[in-house]
Amino acid sequence: MDRLLKLLKTNARLTDAELAVMLGKTEKEIAEEIAELERKGIIKGYSTVIDEDVIAKDYVTAIIELKVTPKAQVGYDGIARHIAQYPEVESIYLVSGGYDLSVTLRCRTLKEVSDYVAQRLATIDGVVSTTTHFFLQKYKESGIMLISEDEDERIMQ
Repeated sequence: MDRLLKLLKTNARLTDAELAVMLGKTEKEIAEEIAELERKGIIKGYSTVIDEDVIAKDYVTAIIELKVTPKAQVGYDGIARHIAQYPEVESIYLVSGGYDLSVTLRCRTLKEVSDYVAQRLATIDGVVSTTTHFFLQKYKESGIMLISEDEDERIMQ
């Protein structure tokens, strides 16, 4: 991966000046490179990793695996685009193995996840079956540790 992209992925808040020093370039060169990466669609956006369990403990995150029958002319993409439009969907991936698509949802309750699967996913033409997994504990997200070693209250023997 390009060094600039790796630095931005680690910390998107680095300034052009900081990046320039780290990469031995001028601020102008860095600004132009970033603008070009954005223009080409390589950089899609910037985000912050938030430990949502700290601020909203009552939310539920689930991964739903889908077996689907791809449609002629659009394949898996048509179904994935349809699913991606729902606001509860955090991510969707085409995957290998026993399932075709992996959908990550964030909802307020188990019932909302259940309703989403039953009323929205299962009713999509081409969806053959679903399997739902609930997150019990997040340890690391986007390369960032969400818990520290001292948070484990179990006694090690």
